[in-house]
This record gives sequence, structure tokens and C-alpha cells, in this order.
Amino acid sequence: MRSDNSDAQPTILVVDDLPENIAMMAALLQDRYRVKVATSGSAAVRIATAAPPSLILLDVMMPDMDGYEACRQLKANPATMDVPVIFLTSRTGEHDETRGFQVGAVDYIMKPLSPLVMHARIATHLTLKSARDFLQDKSAYLEQEVQRRLREISVIQDVTIMAMASLAETRDNETGNHLRRTQHYVRRLAQALRHHPRFCDELNDETIELLFKSAPLHDIGKVGIPDRILLKPGKLTAEEFEVMKTHTTLGRDAIAHAEAQCGTPNSFLRYAREIAHYHQEKWNGSGYPDGLSGDAIPVSARLMAVADVYDALISRRVYKPAFPHEQAVRMIGEGRGSHFDPDMVDAFLAIAPEFLAISQRYADTDADHAREVALLAANGYPAATPQA
Repeated sequence: MRSDNSDAQPTILVVDDLPENIAMMAALLQDRYRVKVATSGSAAVRIATAAPPSLILLDVMMPDMDGYEACRQLKANPATMDVPVIFLTSRTGEHDETRGFQVGAVDYIMKPLSPLVMHARIATHLTLKSARDFLQDKSAYLEQEVQRRLREISVIQDVTIMAMASLAETRDNETGNHLRRTQHYVRRLAQALRHHPRFCDELNDETIELLFKSAPLHDIGKVGIPDRILLKPGKLTAEEFEVMKTHTTLGRDAIAHAEAQCGTPNSFLRYAREIAHYHQEKWNGSGYPDGLSGDAIPVSARLMAVADVYDALISRRVYKPAFPHEQAVRMIGEGRGSHFDPDMVDAFLAIAPEFLAISQRYADTDADHAREVALLAANGYPAATPQA
């Protein structure tokens, strides 16, 4: 807590059990400072706690609580710990002075007092305190500014990612809820793995939050796929599938271009770039676009692969029914060591009920399904009855 420096004159609390000493000190100080007085150590602690003064002049020898104990209590209290304490005493032993500094005093003035020395010491410590308060205030202000800027940057990141993801959503037959579900799946799976020896070096709080933000961009490259292929409800031909596979590199290139425009090739979009590029890779090397296998596939993309496949399985589409959660879990388990990282599958199986809860929280509605049907119809594809 800041001391009472709001008035033009600093406030000095004088503490002494002898009335004549109090009167003398008040006479010496009143022309320069606002003066408060206390006639005991306990009263000094109470008064200073209620309204911290600018500085305390504290006698050592008092009957109920000596100055050392009063100073110790003042320094232990967050409300008064920063108020400078100067001992005024007739005790001249080196041990007494040492003890005074040990309990937190900033200075030690011997009685009988020299008014000139006392005023010089008071002025010095008030100046030091003023400088310290200024630096603390400046530090607090800068910390607030840093936090404000970080919040602004975070909002900009969120808006940038969701704007890009929404662009892809307008052309895809998957819903916005798919984006929300997959980002929550990714975050929860990453959290389940953060203490695993294989992943603990990478999956810290900051990384997991960036993965959560980046997940909605996994299919951003689909904006570059022709509608006749992207929206085709039936099975793609071999040639069409080769075109569809390019959405991974198109997504990577789009994000890399955005990073280059910002001049930050290792920006917050790094994980989005990895996910877009590699989320179709498979643990055994049979995926695309580069045929990576095992740990060569980025952790971010391996997390996304589990999340994306699970959501594809449990989601209803005009060309397929929604598989039950239990069947989807079984199918993910069957992909352990072939499609998916084995340790990630083990973590998924342990928290599968939480995936189900996420899917229910962000479930597609009949309106979402109707939008999908309308999007297909608008592009010349009649509605079809899903086959089990």
C-alpha cells in the first residue's frame, strides 16, 4: 500500500512515550510536515496500518511494546512494510544499532537530537522513498500495458484465425461446429499428454493454447479445391482424390504467405501451418502429402489427426450416417500404430467420454444439416439418403 503522500506535505508519525519528547518533535517538524503522534508501539502500529504515513520516527524504549517489536510488526504488514522507519534513541551501543537495522529500520539517530541532522536524514529517506514509489508505479503501469497489449494480440490472433476458418467454412460442407469440436478435442488430448515423457517438452500451457487456436485452420486449404470435387457427396475418383489431397499444401502455403506478409515466419500461425500441412499423414507413412511416418510427423498434426477422424466418424453427412461414439472409439483404437501415434491413441481411449461430452456440447443441429443439403443442391448435387 502506498503511504499518505496525497497532500503537499509528507506525513511523519512520531512515536514516543514521553509527552515532552512528543511536543519537542512536533515543534521541530510541523513547519515542514504533517505530524501525527503515538505514545506507544501498539498505537503506532494501529495508526500506521489505518493510514500509512510517509515516514515513522520511532523511539526504542517504550513500556508496552518496544520500538524493535513495533518495527518488526510494521515490516511484516503489507500495508506498512514500505514505510521508512528511523529509530530515535539514547541507546548508543553497537548491538542496539545493529538490531535496529535487522528489524527493518532505514536509519538510527542518537539522542540528544541535532535538528539539522534529523531534518537531513528525514529529507534523504523521503527522497529515496519517493523515487522507489515512482519506480514501483512505473513498473506497475508498464506491467499493465504489457498485459493490455498481450490481450489485444490474443484477440487479434483469435479474430485472424476465425476469419480464415470461416472463409473455408463457407465453401465446405462441414459445419462451424466441426471447427469448435475439433479444437476442443485437440486441447483436451494435448492436456492429457502434457506430462507424458514423449510430449512434456513441447506441450506446455502456451503451446496447448496456440494449438487450440490453430486447430480451426486444419482444412483452410479447401478454399482452393474446385466445388465439383469439394462438395461431391459420393466417392471421389482417383484423379479427383489427387486434387483433394492438395488442400494440405494449399493450406500450408496460404498460412506461410500470411506469415511472410507479417514478416514473422515463426509466428503464432506456426502450429496452424503444421496442422494444415500434415494432419493427413499417418503413423505408418501411408498418409499424404509427404508420406511422413512416426515422430517425423509434427505433434500438432498427430493430435489433429485423432481429433479430425473422430469427429468425421461421429458426424452425420448427407452421404453417410453418424457412427455411434462407441464404434468411433473402437475404430480409433484399431488405428493405433498404423494411422495414429500409439501413445496418443492410449490417451484418447482414457478420455474418450470427454470427447463424447464435447461432441454433445457442440452438436450439429437440423439447421446445420439443412445448410449442408442446400449447399450441395446449389452446386448441382441432389440430396441423397445416407447408406449405413
